[in-house]
Amino acid sequence: QVQLVESGGGLVQPGGSLRLSCAASGGLFIMMTMGWYRQAPGKQRELVAYITSGGTITYSDSVKGRFTISRDNAKNTVTLQMNSLTPDDTAVYYCNSQLLGRHAWGQGTQVTVSS
Repeated sequence: QVQLVESGGGLVQPGGSLRLSCAASGGLFIMMTMGWYRQAPGKQRELVAYITSGGTITYSDSVKGRFTISRDNAKNTVTLQMNSLTPDDTAVYYCNSQLLGRHAWGQGTQVTVSS
């Protein structure tokens, strides 16, 4: 059973930065596609970015050029560096893992962008 634990959320002013981390356990991390999703109040959960086991990265258009996803296979972690944050980035951010059709989710971490 894969377990994912996010950390690093919080309150930040517009234009600021935050770094989210997700620690994975209970699975073969090096084989997993790891991703970040977010869900704002009243909206559906949406993809932010993902990185495959081979290192291929995909970003949503809304975060391209501002967010960077990376993974450390030695530490079983995936990180989302978020820069130039705007109020539209306010959401609960979820870590996701995918392996052989099986998905796992973290509990989510709140990111609030407000002055």
